[in-house]
Amino acid sequence: MTTLFISDLHLDASRPHITRLFVEFIRTEAAQAKALYILGDLFEAWIGDDTQDETADQVAAALADLHVRGVPCFFIHGNRDFLLGDAYARRACMTLLPDPCVIEIEGERVLLMHGDTLCTDDAPYQAFRAQSHTPAWQRGFLARPIEERQAFAEQARAESKRYTRSVGDAITDVNPEAVRSVMRRHGVPRLIHGHTHRPAVHRIDFDGVQVERVVLGDWYEQGSVLRFKNHDATHLSSIDPLPYETNREPMP
Repeated sequence: MTTLFISDLHLDASRPHITRLFVEFIRTEAAQAKALYILGDLFEAWIGDDTQDETADQVAAALADLHVRGVPCFFIHGNRDFLLGDAYARRACMTLLPDPCVIEIEGERVLLMHGDTLCTDDAPYQAFRAQSHTPAWQRGFLARPIEERQAFAEQARAESKRYTRSVGDAITDVNPEAVRSVMRRHGVPRLIHGHTHRPAVHRIDFDGVQVERVVLGDWYEQGSVLRFKNHDATHLSSIDPLPYETNREPMP
C-alpha cells in the first residue's frame, strides 16, 4: 500500500475550492492508503483550538472519517499552525509528531520535518520562531481574547508577505549545511519536508553515499502529494483542482 505525504495546504475560508479538493483527496486516494502524513501548515493560520472555524470543522470531519476507515493520519506542526493543540488533534483523529521525527517505512528510516528550521540563513524568522515556541509565549498568546489573536495573525501574515518579497530566494530556502547536519545527526538516507514551496527531489552525495531530500509542494493553486511505495519516494505530483471547481456546498 502507498504512504502519502502532503504539506503547506494553507487551508482558509478565502479559498474554499482548495478545501473541497482536500476533502475529495481524503475521501478518495487517502482512504485507500496505508497512512497519511501532513507535514505542517495544514491551515493558513491557527490562533487556538478554542476558535470557531467552518474550514477547520470540515477538515476535522474528513480526517475523522479517514480514521474510521482505518487509515492513520500523522501531523507535524508548521510555522502557520504551530499552535494547533491536542483538542483539535483529537477531533480530527490526528496523531501529533515532533519536529523532526524519524519514522520507518518499508524497513527504511525516513526523517520528516516541516522544513522551516532548515532555513537558517533567515535570521529574523529563526529569532521569532525561537521566541514563539516557548511555553510562556504560547500561554500568553492563547490567553488573549480571540479578536486580539486574529488581529495579530492577520498582521503577521501581511508582514510575512512583505518580508518575503524584500529578501532573496536564497534567504528563504534551506541551508545546504543545515540539511547535511540534520541528516547526519539522525543517520537517515531520506528527508521529506515542506515549507519552502519548491517541490523537487534532490539527490545529494554524502561522502560517496547518495541520499535524497524530497520537498513537498504547496496547495495554493492545486494539490501536491508524495506517494511512497516499494521504497520509491519519487512520485511527487500535483492534483488538478478543476474537477472540484463547482458551486456545490462542501460535504459535512
